Amino acid sequence: MNTKKTMRFFTSFILFFTLGFASYAQTGDRYAGVPEQGEVKAVQIFPNPAVDFVHVKVNGFSSGAFTLSLHNIIGNEIPIETEIVDEDEVRIWVKDLAAGYYLVAIKDEGDKFRGTYKFLKR
Repeated sequence: MNTKKTMRFFTSFILFFTLGFASYAQTGDRYAGVPEQGEVKAVQIFPNPAVDFVHVKVNGFSSGAFTLSLHNIIGNEIPIETEIVDEDEVRIWVKDLAAGYYLVAIKDEGDKFRGTYKFLKR
């Protein structure tokens, strides 16, 4: 393995664990986040891949108040335009973003939950 490929692998490996991918288990397009305490929270991100928008649907949150942030694959936060669909679902407009992978970070202080989820923008 040459040095450039080795460095790329280790950079990807560090990025993977730094951004919290180890804190969720993927099952199809459903993700089960691991809260600090309590029951498992379910998060759906669809459509994946996305073209104009992506929906983020959360289930199992007691407070109903959660925060979202969007990050590019290297971790830089990107300003987003959101629309509330209902108390458990938010639509994020991604039409003007470049094609590639993006990360949605979800945080709920009431339930002590944090999770990071990946989607592809076409």
